Amino acid sequence: MEYNPSEYKYNSRRNLVYGQKGMVATSQPLAAQAGLEILKKGGNAVDAAIATAACLTVVEPTSNGIGSDAFAIVWFKDKLHGLNASGYSPYSISIEKLKEKGLKEIPKYGVIPVTVPGAPAAWAELSKKFGRLSLEEVLKPAISYARNGFAVSVTVKNAWDRAFNIYSGQNGEEFKGWFDTFTKEGRTPGYGELWKLPCHGDTLESIGRTNAESFYRGDLADKISYFFEKHGGFLSRKDLNDYKPQWVEPISVNYRGYDIWEIPPNGHGIVALMALNILKGYEFSKKEDADTIHKQIEAMKLAFADGRKYITDKNHMTTEVEKLLCDSFAEKRRDLINDAAQMPEAGDPDSGGTVYLCTADGDGNMVSFIQSNYMGFGSGIVVPETGIALQNRGHNFNYDNNHDNCLAPHKKPYHTIIPGFITHGCKPVGPFGVMGGFMQPQGHVQVVMNMIDFNLNPQEALDAPRWQWIKDKNIEVEHDVPVHVVKELIKKGHEIKIQTDETSFGRGQIIIRTEEGTLCGGTEKRADGHIAVW
Repeated sequence: MEYNPSEYKYNSRRNLVYGQKGMVATSQPLAAQAGLEILKKGGNAVDAAIATAACLTVVEPTSNGIGSDAFAIVWFKDKLHGLNASGYSPYSISIEKLKEKGLKEIPKYGVIPVTVPGAPAAWAELSKKFGRLSLEEVLKPAISYARNGFAVSVTVKNAWDRAFNIYSGQNGEEFKGWFDTFTKEGRTPGYGELWKLPCHGDTLESIGRTNAESFYRGDLADKISYFFEKHGGFLSRKDLNDYKPQWVEPISVNYRGYDIWEIPPNGHGIVALMALNILKGYEFSKKEDADTIHKQIEAMKLAFADGRKYITDKNHMTTEVEKLLCDSFAEKRRDLINDAAQMPEAGDPDSGGTVYLCTADGDGNMVSFIQSNYMGFGSGIVVPETGIALQNRGHNFNYDNNHDNCLAPHKKPYHTIIPGFITHGCKPVGPFGVMGGFMQPQGHVQVVMNMIDFNLNPQEALDAPRWQWIKDKNIEVEHDVPVHVVKELIKKGHEIKIQTDETSFGRGQIIIRTEEGTLCGGTEKRADGHIAVW
């Protein structure tokens, strides 16, 4: 039979998925099943999350890698925990040094924008604190797929091709490792082709055996630091040696009786919370309505303006998180919204290709986990013979020394990846997330409102057409947003583009624990989304 794996002529519908003993929801079926396999071996929701995350570095390398950063929100034994496993800039980097190299901005690709990867440390730390099985055991499914091969899925294949075109335009020997690792005879894999990443498997085995010590203080650290020294990068053995992830207290706002939780800065989950804080001052009755979407967009623009001005490494912020989330500041921002689209400007609170997954087990534990290389494969740098594809999070620093988020030594940048969690009273409702760069807080606001304001079930909340603010008054909407709504938004001054490429609107997952104690999940239609359930 001949057919096009990436073409779908008819709308399809996913039903909600229910389970009892365990559930794993993510953007790639093999990774979801890897998490379920660990649950069935006696692991808990945290073990399953680690297994799924590690497996995603293999089967969906187009969005994350061993050189990723990560964040997690964990509900464990009736308490919420937050983990920030984003990395610091190198000790030796500075704006002045980049300018001496003739750079007028921080590059997207190459060795310069790489900060210390946090994902392996996140896996080890989560395993140490909450895991029931050893990290070595939990990484076995990922190692097996890397060594024995996996069938490349549709969304992954399409993203792989885009990355090939991007990195083919980059000059420099430092990019050779990417082509040696992720191409074969000058090509990317085909749909459903069996693909192996043996060096990736060896590295995962080393990380599992040493609880990630080899990555930060062992032979893998030596290989990474040698590569950067050879190619004129800044990342060093000391940067890796000194790295540890941080346990943090999640931050929240109460939205119509539900507490919506995010990781505090340097992540931009606070942008979603600021927008919800503004929006809770309105009453919404219609979802597919121009006024509803207009207010959502305007609140989002204001929240982003504040976020882009103030969010950075928490130790370098010039304002406090509490001030950005206080009701009086939200009220002042809400007062700026009228019936016309406006240009976003930051307020003054002192005067008034990412992967996402969630897991749950039968004991009540739940995990919201996200890891990313940023911009697909990330920097385009793969350390030879290791499979370690490195992120490019340093690109998100500001190149102005007077900005809160300016590039500086040993500093965490503004970070786009954000896991979310919902509680009601003292009880967990469940983890949720929508990955996709600066779409993420916009996706969080939309799925939260879809469930709470418009009573959509988790699958509907993810399936519903999305919008995203790009910049200024530029808005992109999915093609299934009703035409009459688009026309009304244009009348309000929004510059609307109907976007047929749905990959830019994020990919989400949701798990909800029902009143009966069972698990209810929704997964993303815009990806190879899958829910593995027990």
